[in-house]
Amino acid sequence: MNEPLQILRQWPDAVVWGGAVAVAAFLLLLILFLLLRRRARQPEPASPDWRIDVAELPAHGPPADGPRLEFYGTPVRLAVLVLAPAGRNSPTPAESDVPALLDDLVPGLADVVAAQGPLIRLWPCQLSTRGFVSSFFGNVRLPGDRGKGTPWCAAAGRFEAGSQQLLAGLVCAADRPNSLSQITIAHTGQWMDVVRVKEVD
Repeated sequence: MNEPLQILRQWPDAVVWGGAVAVAAFLLLLILFLLLRRRARQPEPASPDWRIDVAELPAHGPPADGPRLEFYGTPVRLAVLVLAPAGRNSPTPAESDVPALLDDLVPGLADVVAAQGPLIRLWPCQLSTRGFVSSFFGNVRLPGDRGKGTPWCAAAGRFEAGSQQLLAGLVCAADRPNSLSQITIAHTGQWMDVVRVKEVD
């Protein structure tokens, strides 16, 4: 009955401890393997889909009446407007706050949005202007060679609304093909050089 115990007692202590350590190590590796396998099965959280297929949007030019939006002097219709806060923890503006922000971007733009009803998207905070511009032009691609030779054009960059730092992306459609393409706004004052609103008499 006690023969196995007697044999075990005759083994050197190093052998006994070595076996115990080996068993413990095996169990630890087994637990780690099971945990990693369980984590691998859990799906990664889906990244937000910010893509807008401009080619699927109505391609007509600006309306004959109402406020007139110009892109480098060319009358255009505002088709897409994307807004996002700049900074790590800045809150995304509420939809009800958008009209008050637009006139800080371009005076009269709130009237254009009300009259032309563009597609509006609010993105979460963006860490940098460069990152936003790259993401905007990547997710809201203009047809052809960045819109050249089509009615489409776009602009994206930073603007200020009071003490808020915000980012905007605009996609516009003219009534005929042109070479306006897409413009990166390098500083806030450049918006007025690129985009203007005029009242039609």
